[in-house]
Amino acid sequence: MKKKIVSLILCVTMTAMMLAGCGSSAADTTAGQTADTTAAEEAPAEEAAESAAAETPDAADTAAADASGDSGEIYMFISSPEYADAINELIDAYAEVAPDVTINYETTQNDYPTLLKAKLNSGEVPDIFSSTSGKEIDTYLEYSYDLSNEPIMTTMDPAVAAAMTSTKEGGKGCYGLAIKGNYFGILYNKDIFDEVGISEFPTTASGLADACAKISAAGYRPFTTGFAEWWVFKHTYQSFVNAAADGAGISTADLITKFEKGEAKVSDYPELYNNYFDFLDLAVKYGDAKPLETDLSAEEAAFANGEAAIMLGQGAWVEADCLAINPDLKIGFVGYPTTEDAAESKVISGSDQALHVSKDSKNLQAVLNFVNWWYTSDYGKSWFTDVAGVVPPIVTDAPSDFEVIKQGQALSEKNGSGALAICYSTDSWHQTCGQILQSYLAGTISKDEACAQIEEQWAAIDGAQ
Repeated sequence: MKKKIVSLILCVTMTAMMLAGCGSSAADTTAGQTADTTAAEEAPAEEAAESAAAETPDAADTAAADASGDSGEIYMFISSPEYADAINELIDAYAEVAPDVTINYETTQNDYPTLLKAKLNSGEVPDIFSSTSGKEIDTYLEYSYDLSNEPIMTTMDPAVAAAMTSTKEGGKGCYGLAIKGNYFGILYNKDIFDEVGISEFPTTASGLADACAKISAAGYRPFTTGFAEWWVFKHTYQSFVNAAADGAGISTADLITKFEKGEAKVSDYPELYNNYFDFLDLAVKYGDAKPLETDLSAEEAAFANGEAAIMLGQGAWVEADCLAINPDLKIGFVGYPTTEDAAESKVISGSDQALHVSKDSKNLQAVLNFVNWWYTSDYGKSWFTDVAGVVPPIVTDAPSDFEVIKQGQALSEKNGSGALAICYSTDSWHQTCGQILQSYLAGTISKDEACAQIEEQWAAIDGAQ
């Protein structure tokens, strides 16, 4: 049986003192230009998938057969501790295929980019490690194996593959795989909304404020926020970035490039300067008693137990945990109300995370056999929906029982979905931005000071590439 080392490092609070140390490592300075999943970029990924399929018609059988003779250790260091149980089940299943392979699995969340860069700089490169997809593919390109000729490409969704390409190589190659596709938006408790007489979730900023007042008057806490986690901020911020880009008549990618080049100020965009900070203030006013001490687990508990009506910063990945706490929970899922234009209230979809295979792994073939088995075997393909409960990153007709996935898909088909803005920046930037906003909520800096720091750090971290 494989040994599993699971280290769940969930920091409860982040302090402004951490800000000076973020985004300064050598790995930060290698990031490439912003990646965008346009048709032009998807084509190379589709061609790579088709080529791999043609070369490996029996990919699933080949991967499984090769893995049976493997031995040695695989070190897997990734973020997303919310998938720890599901990944442990995956590892247990793989033990039946390759019993002589030991997978040492470690996961963390809050300080993952810093910890990963420390490992890379010391030469301790994990066999499998994670990053944001899109721009961060180039950040870790020198460490990553090109999967474009592997059996994994026979099942990877072309849109996922496109987010794993290198802009330095003209949108070619495939330097990552995904645990999941995703939907981002607001989760809400349908029973509470019905009880207080709100038939539909509001689609405008003013409508959200009115709903919060009504929910609070009925004795419920409107929000649980998870603001102890820096990554919660990037999940909320991206909807407002998309609205700001729409308001300016440019693409999200172009807007972010302007910030990276120091050509834009937050105050230039009312959707960011006014609406987003108003949203944060609203969430604190109607949210957790100690918002900067509320982490993912506390947020899930408050929402699932019916203490809070609305859950911020999360998506499909929390549904299984919430239902484990309260199987009768009725979950609604919608886009963030960002402006007074209801059309801007869109869910966001896409594959926001990448798992990289170290090209210099001492046990490279065993690592490749594992990830190929994950994406091509019958168990591996079913794992995404049946065990992890995520949006599958593979081409499949398998239905999902999860409400966030079903509602997110329906809303995307009906109204379209917003750009996956978080993939246009690095996690080093996102972590720094989250810490700046935590300082704002703590009252240690003003709104204008927060905006000035955001502008400065955006250019310093992602604009210096």
